Amino acid sequence: MGFLRKYFGIIVVLVLSFWAIKPLFVPGFFPMHDDTQVARVFEMGKMLQSGMFPVRWVPDLGYGYGYPIFNFYAPLAYYVGGFFTLLGFDALIATKIMMLVGIILAGIFMYLLAREFWGELGGIVSSLFYIYAPYHALDIYVRGDVAEVWAYGLIPLMFFGFYKLYQQLSIKNDLPPIISNFKFQISNFYVWKWVVVGSLGYAGVILSHNLTAMMVTPFITIVILLYCFIAYRNKKLFIIYCLVFTILLGLMLSAFYWIPALLEMKYTNVLSQIGGGADFRNHFICLGQLWDSQWGFGGSAQGCIDGLSFKIGKLHILLALAAFLFGANQFLKKKSEGTLIIGFSVLGLLVSVFLMLEISKPVWEAIPAMAFFQYPWRFLLLVSFFSSLACGSLVFFLTKFKVKPYFTAAVLVFFVLFFNTKLFAPQTIYQKTVADYTNERALKWVASRTSDEFLPPDFKKPKSEHEIAENPIPFEETNIQKVANLISLLGIVIMTVGIIKLIRR
Repeated sequence: MGFLRKYFGIIVVLVLSFWAIKPLFVPGFFPMHDDTQVARVFEMGKMLQSGMFPVRWVPDLGYGYGYPIFNFYAPLAYYVGGFFTLLGFDALIATKIMMLVGIILAGIFMYLLAREFWGELGGIVSSLFYIYAPYHALDIYVRGDVAEVWAYGLIPLMFFGFYKLYQQLSIKNDLPPIISNFKFQISNFYVWKWVVVGSLGYAGVILSHNLTAMMVTPFITIVILLYCFIAYRNKKLFIIYCLVFTILLGLMLSAFYWIPALLEMKYTNVLSQIGGGADFRNHFICLGQLWDSQWGFGGSAQGCIDGLSFKIGKLHILLALAAFLFGANQFLKKKSEGTLIIGFSVLGLLVSVFLMLEISKPVWEAIPAMAFFQYPWRFLLLVSFFSSLACGSLVFFLTKFKVKPYFTAAVLVFFVLFFNTKLFAPQTIYQKTVADYTNERALKWVASRTSDEFLPPDFKKPKSEHEIAENPIPFEETNIQKVANLISLLGIVIMTVGIIKLIRR
């Protein structure tokens, strides 16, 4: 009984996430926009088995010449998938497990974050709204964007780590507010624990999906700057040092990936992905599509009629609005941490919505790096995060009107399951085996044609499958990659030494 009581929320989230992952248990596989997932997992497992780490190069993609895909395309999810192939699972099953784990992590980490503000039941509500957000279903069963699915799951962990770190550092009677004690603070068990969680969360988002990391970094920066401002006013400068150290540690842990990806991108054809059919100017969405748009399995097009849906979810919109009204009413009576979280969530939601509409075009044109996002509707990921976090607050606020929290939570969970579980289904199931995705033609021709943007700019693509290479080009790490590896290794050493010291104490 003690175990059930302690882990009640997580158990409920795991059980009720069943409908989100149910199609992954069906034999065969389903079509998706990025239909290279099994091939990538297979190649990752193959290179891990050969002893390469970190994996940057795969031998069969790139039309048989070899291809540095994991030097540029965020690799974390594929390390997980590749690990399961080492355990004996075939690449198709490993791909399903990889996707399943990403979905489950979204629910668990959102629960942990939202529970801090809304209590256990509010955490469950936010978690299930996050799992069953329409954009989450779109990413999994329409787009097949596994990297973004994993980033979606790790965003709450990142915010959770930084919040808990700041909370621990702010305990007046535990941590004396003087700079000379910084060494003591960072060696304190609870402080170091959350330094590790925050840095792993941030590094995890970077390693899961670089575009999501670009998208979410301004928001976490705002949070940290706010924490630093409060710390500065209270003359607790060690808090600033700890927060900055956590960010730097996260960057160090992920440096083996992001440093080469940035510095060596000029040697690839990735800039060809900007403009043309993926020009952001052609993919702004109409306001009405956020309220309701027909569910489909097609592509994004210019105008208000697309082949796939960009709806936020009516429940998410209405409940986020209700949370804002309750929060504003509570704020007028008494400022509290809960009302500030609601304010931050609604502000983040509105900014994200703004960036999806054509009215934000001047912002996109003023910041050249935003062109890499290609599709403004990618910000639905953050809309889903902020709206789901806000939805759980209704359990918290309605208790002030003497509404039973279990009743509120049960009603909200019922409605999100009733209306949104139907979205978590593929268009169809193909009775394919792993061999259909990992035979020589599938790897060297089909998968290579789907994703070849990281080949050299002057590479002449084969015109037929008869022109593919028989043997891959040998791979050697560059000096940039070696330096990046050393930086990440240093980050791992720092984190490991700290953990060992804590265990010995």
